[in-house]
Amino acid sequence: MAKKIESTLPNMILSLVLISMFMSAALAFVYLQTKGPIENAARQKEAEAIKQVLPEFDSDPASGQIEMEGMVIYNMYKQDQPVGYAVKSSTDKGFGGHIEIMAGFLPDGSIYKVAVLQHKETPGLGTKMMESKFSDQFPGKNPADFMLKVKKDGGQVDAITAATISSRAYCDALQRAYDTMKQLNDSIAGK
Repeated sequence: MAKKIESTLPNMILSLVLISMFMSAALAFVYLQTKGPIENAARQKEAEAIKQVLPEFDSDPASGQIEMEGMVIYNMYKQDQPVGYAVKSSTDKGFGGHIEIMAGFLPDGSIYKVAVLQHKETPGLGTKMMESKFSDQFPGKNPADFMLKVKKDGGQVDAITAATISSRAYCDALQRAYDTMKQLNDSIAGK
């Protein structure tokens, strides 16, 4: 029969250290096994968002990717002709905090479409930013002459009822995307 180990402070500490080491190794193993698939899923989600916010293109998003001002800009082409830019933008001004969008801009700077990638807004209120009633007011508008602010703040955007903060945050992320895209265009043009 095995002898029972005495319950002393050094034995308890040793047991806790061994259990902690084993659990740390198990967590590291799970992390390494899931890291690749999670990154692949995120890349696939981003690629789908680019397809959603721009007209048809035949270039590879990874080849036209530019990081600037904490955002990612995808310069897309079809048969070597510019189709537009997809800009991954974000803001922390949402009611629930962080909001991430993918905004599609045509070569003339007008908005083609916008997709919400991530948010923590209130279900039934702030989540309405993903519904067409709100998002359909942006395509075809050029932020150069369309003020991306809610009407309550002197802009031209109809805010979501009872979700003005979410509407403001969406506009902020979209304005940041436009400003970054314009800054890239200006630097390419040598302005």
